[in-house]
Amino acid sequence: MTTYSRTCTAFEGHRLIASGELPRVALAVKEVLARGEQAPVLVFDDASAAPVEFDLRGSAEDIVARLNQADRAAYPTTDATTAAAADTSTPRGRGRPRLGVVAREVTLLPRHWDWLNAQPGGASVALRKLVETARATGEHVDRRRAAQEAVYRFMTALAGNLPDYEDATRALYAGDRPRFEERIAQWPEDVRTYTLRLAENAFEPHA
Repeated sequence: MTTYSRTCTAFEGHRLIASGELPRVALAVKEVLARGEQAPVLVFDDASAAPVEFDLRGSAEDIVARLNQADRAAYPTTDATTAAAADTSTPRGRGRPRLGVVAREVTLLPRHWDWLNAQPGGASVALRKLVETARATGEHVDRRRAAQEAVYRFMTALAGNLPDYEDATRALYAGDRPRFEERIAQWPEDVRTYTLRLAENAFEPHA
């Protein structure tokens, strides 16, 4: 059984058709289009709200086979983790494992070295802590920005003509969750629910 690397959600106008792995959504979209519905059908990637397009030619088996092939090509399963696991048969030498530590030159002013050397554990430990803190802060901000962009992308595609769209957009980028939720409260239920789903990380406070 194929486990897909991403999921998506399809709408017929403001009505949710299906949400989940690509084959399920693709077949649901094919069924809707076969009925000759008039409302536009749009499919969104659940992580980024980027548009997703399906090749719906042929049978259900044809569609699923193409999706399987495309997913394997886009997200190959053989990666560095697999290679590392395969390498466990190599005998380890004696002594303490290196844990991936790489020694490189760092150029700092004397006062920086004085401060680092005075920290518990010395300069190396202090530098690692500083790097990890900076990484965590950056990832937090990037996650918030990506969520905001996903929400905006979806809103622009499907909610641009709904009441208070512009006010909701301003609240989104202002980080004002209560105001944002108030502005979209009257939107069609499926659109509102999916917007809030995409916005789960859009209002995280800065670290």
